[in-house]
Amino acid sequence: MEKKALITGASRGIGRAVSIEFARAGYDLTLCCIKNIDTLRSLADDLSQTYKVKCEAFQTDVSDPAAVKELFSKIDPPSVLINNAGISYVGLITDMSDEEWKDTIDTNLSSVFYMCRAAIPHMLSEFSGSIINVSSVWGESGASMEVAYSASKGGLDAFTKALAKELAPSGISVNAVACGLIDTDMNSRLSDEELAEVVSDIPADRIGKPAEVASVILSLAESTSYLTGQIIKVDGGWM
Repeated sequence: MEKKALITGASRGIGRAVSIEFARAGYDLTLCCIKNIDTLRSLADDLSQTYKVKCEAFQTDVSDPAAVKELFSKIDPPSVLINNAGISYVGLITDMSDEEWKDTIDTNLSSVFYMCRAAIPHMLSEFSGSIINVSSVWGESGASMEVAYSASKGGLDAFTKALAKELAPSGISVNAVACGLIDTDMNSRLSDEELAEVVSDIPADRIGKPAEVASVILSLAESTSYLTGQIIKVDGGWM
């Protein structure tokens, strides 16, 4: 199978770690972000030089179907699609605006539909491919003060399981990685006291590293297509 991966939300955190992991494994990369394009271009250059792979960076709003269509008109189709782009809203649902709800659902869930719809035709023609969605333990358990985020990740888990059944006859795997507490900017809002309280409930007794999530994602991409429709927790035994 050709080794070409498309990674959304690639400029930082888990997406950046996934980009490094896949470049190290010899994948040509298409990297996307919405805001930090200079940072992403620098990463792409570094990965190209270090690992001798083709690596392109694009500023793309993956929650916009027109932008996704334009992106796919410019790139080689991927054999692996990693849907990592995501945002969070923390606060009471009664304080949440219509726009904040829409942005969360569009970025975390609708974008995955747009990206998959664009990537799947090539995978079908090759009778192979892998789609990996970055989810959260809150998609199953739900988190107070993060209702929209939990709802979007719960929807993503259901999307993953349903699409896996749809594509399994065509040799395409669809899985999700449900992350626990990972050391990313999204969790930097937690104070030291709040962080220590959460970590005390995690059997592994520590916060996870983006590189650990990236390792699991690469293993899924290179596994058998018979491994599909799974929501794999990377949470130190927390949930």
